[in-house]
Amino acid sequence: MAINTLMKNKPYNVVSSEGDGNSPSSPPSPRRQTSGFSQCRRRLRSKVPLQYFPKYSLAAGIFFRRNIQYLLLLFFLYFSGLMMCVGRFSNFLLHSREPIAIYKSHLLLQKFWHDIETDNSTALELSSVWQLKRRMKVHKPCPVPTARRHLSSVEVSSGPTGYLIVEANGGLNQQRSAICNAVAVAGILNAVLVIPSFDYNSVWKDPSEFRDIYDEDHFIATLEGYVKVVKELPNELISRYDNNITNIPHLRVEAWAPAKHYLGKVYPVLQEQGVVRIAPFANRLAMDVPSHIQLLRCITNYKALRFSSPISTLAQKLQNRMIERSSMTGGKYVSVHLRFEEDMVAFSCCLYDGGDAEKFEMDSFREKGWKGKFKKKDFDFVAGRNRIDGKCPLTPLEVGMMLRGMGFDNNTSIYLASGKLYKAEQNLAPLLKMFPLLYTKESLATSDELAPFQGYSSRLAALDYTVCLFSEVFVTTQGGNFPHFLMGHRRFLYNGHAKTIKPDKRMLVSLLENMTIRYFFHQLRHSSLLIYLCCLELQC
Repeated sequence: MAINTLMKNKPYNVVSSEGDGNSPSSPPSPRRQTSGFSQCRRRLRSKVPLQYFPKYSLAAGIFFRRNIQYLLLLFFLYFSGLMMCVGRFSNFLLHSREPIAIYKSHLLLQKFWHDIETDNSTALELSSVWQLKRRMKVHKPCPVPTARRHLSSVEVSSGPTGYLIVEANGGLNQQRSAICNAVAVAGILNAVLVIPSFDYNSVWKDPSEFRDIYDEDHFIATLEGYVKVVKELPNELISRYDNNITNIPHLRVEAWAPAKHYLGKVYPVLQEQGVVRIAPFANRLAMDVPSHIQLLRCITNYKALRFSSPISTLAQKLQNRMIERSSMTGGKYVSVHLRFEEDMVAFSCCLYDGGDAEKFEMDSFREKGWKGKFKKKDFDFVAGRNRIDGKCPLTPLEVGMMLRGMGFDNNTSIYLASGKLYKAEQNLAPLLKMFPLLYTKESLATSDELAPFQGYSSRLAALDYTVCLFSEVFVTTQGGNFPHFLMGHRRFLYNGHAKTIKPDKRMLVSLLENMTIRYFFHQLRHSSLLIYLCCLELQC
């Protein structure tokens, strides 16, 4: 700062001793009228010897300022490049160039329908792909008797500590998960389990109780010796709460709580009050628990939970009718769990072939169902990116293309398990065209047989669950509780040799984008089919 001031106040006819004395000097500036104080400051500054300031002072200042500008420019370019590589702008540029971001499966079907219709040369024999034929497992006593002795010894030595009440929420299989966890928690606490109650859900809208879906007596008898189960609280205990179970104060337990949480937080309350009520109870027990507690989950899921008589009776009829209609394949049929309901399509934020009308409809449904969740600033979604990432629900058309590509011909019987599909008539038409032997619970059962189940989503889902359970091949398309429980249950029934197709949706979307049907079929039969067999090997 001092250097700049001195250079500004230096007389124009003065030349530096190090400079060129022959260069002409500028004319003197006119003298300004200034205060005495200002003149005093100027005189004091002019007396400072000029030799104290080197000749390169001005050049160094200019050079330093230019370096700062270059550094700022380099930083700006680096930051801009970083944002283009990993930021939203990059995603927009990259994904907008990706052809697989757009749903084109319907165009593929129209263009190559003749080739698909005539391609039955490599029809897949449903039992020839696997060396080991499927046989029903012979049920034997539990192979881990130490677990049962452990639970029995605790109960005999100290007696039950009290009663456990839980409220299971969600759909059929989320409730099933909560029931399995409730039995496990009762084992941890050495408590008597009261038959779980089901929370009425505004989405599922099913008022069914435990006994409407499961066989209560079988449930209690199967768990005898592991966990004691009762249908209701004793009169002397419920009378404390005006004979209303909802008057019992409920505990809130953290999600995925470990066993030690129940022993440290819940057990003291149970000892003191003689009863605890936990609500809600979805996902309230960690996956990693002691082996004798995990055993309780398995026994509950695979043995104790048997569907009620009305459900089992109709499900058995549907299964028999599927076998009768599968005579061309030796009574073997393929079951497909299709998640293409309106709420699934809306929640996925994926776009299909409905254009602007579909987009407006889905936006309206999301706003109605989730109240602005998808409009938050931190919520970013791009439909094309979701498709590339394999997050979009497969359409009935895409499922049909996949199965035909893998070698299942039009003589294959298919049972379709689903809720109410989005634009069902329009979207099911291509699948029905590829697989004329396509059945649902509605087409297999009479209207009178289905009448007691109408309006009860969990009971209808139980029918689908049972028919899929005994199919030769099960196809899952989207994930969720239904396929996870079903795959495990099938492995248990068939000693590990249950045949499941779980497609790699990222690769499938890429294959469906390729507009050469021969390439599509070739890739499915030599890559996706290998995934099909590997899945079997991993699940056995």
